[in-house]
Amino acid sequence: MKEKEFSYEIKEHIQLLSKNAKGWTKELNSVSWNERAPKIDIRDWNHEEGKMGKGITLTEEEAELLFKGLKDRYNK
Repeated sequence: MKEKEFSYEIKEHIQLLSKNAKGWTKELNSVSWNERAPKIDIRDWNHEEGKMGKGITLTEEEAELLFKGLKDRYNK
């Protein structure tokens, strides 16, 4: 089965979350997938090798709810 081609552009690097010994980074970014409106994205990247891992993509509304939930949890 042929893989579907896709494109992406990191519009904004928001936050580096971690980096492992093999050079992969977990990042919070604003990413445009297939030339669509950017979404908030949390994913592992290996920029040197041009690879990405599985991640989660959120709409602005979902990201705001996530932010609220984290704020409520950690502001106690």
